[in-house]
Amino acid sequence: MTRLSVWRVGMVALCCLASRSAYAGPPYRTDDPVPTEFGHFEFYTFSTGTVVSGDTAGTLPGIELNYGLIPNGQLTIDTVAAFDSPSSGPTQIGYGDTPISFKYRFIHEDSNGWRPQAAVFPQVVLPTGDADRGLGAGHVLAFFPMWVQKSFGDWTTYGGGGYWINRGGAGDQDYWFFSWLLQRKITDKLSVAGEIFHQSAKTIDGDDSTGFNFGAIYDFNEHNHLLFSAGRGIQNASDTNVFSWYVGYLITGP
Repeated sequence: MTRLSVWRVGMVALCCLASRSAYAGPPYRTDDPVPTEFGHFEFYTFSTGTVVSGDTAGTLPGIELNYGLIPNGQLTIDTVAAFDSPSSGPTQIGYGDTPISFKYRFIHEDSNGWRPQAAVFPQVVLPTGDADRGLGAGHVLAFFPMWVQKSFGDWTTYGGGGYWINRGGAGDQDYWFFSWLLQRKITDKLSVAGEIFHQSAKTIDGDDSTGFNFGAIYDFNEHNHLLFSAGRGIQNASDTNVFSWYVGYLITGP
């Protein structure tokens, strides 16, 4: 592949694999400040992907485990089988990068007033994927966001963002990510939502990106849930997000 093709493959892989902001609060890129209940767990199995001009990369499958480690505190670990499929070369499949996060809610929502709940959710991404094959970032990344949420009956809105530390090579630079979501409960089992997000350039010669997603969560019962979202970019889409998706299944336990 040409130097430009290699760079583009690397950027898609970095977007899909090294950044949990890609799908921070499944099935959305926006996360919420609600931690897993103390002593309980959440288990996700999922597929994600992002298409850009000349390349498609993502995870198939991915596994995420959330555990309520302390009151108001959630530990999250992701493991993924990564893939990268450039139009100019063979598809690569292998183990991807490994994000480890800890969410801590420090403000509780006032259900009778206007005070929202808020949490910090720092994350470290370990470079366990093979960057030479387009399956990882090739260096450690760190993300420091804050998320807030407020509910009004069947409506819930949440969002926030933070700063990514991305210092792996001469062309890399730190960057910002922001997003916001509005969700509506349609029935006791179904909720739908839309979100918009923006990310500044993660390389010196890279592009900012802005996009949107629409999605849904369907609760089969108390412990089994289906999640889906899809969307695209509206700024520099051909190089950052022609189309992206998340499909997952969530099991919640005591």
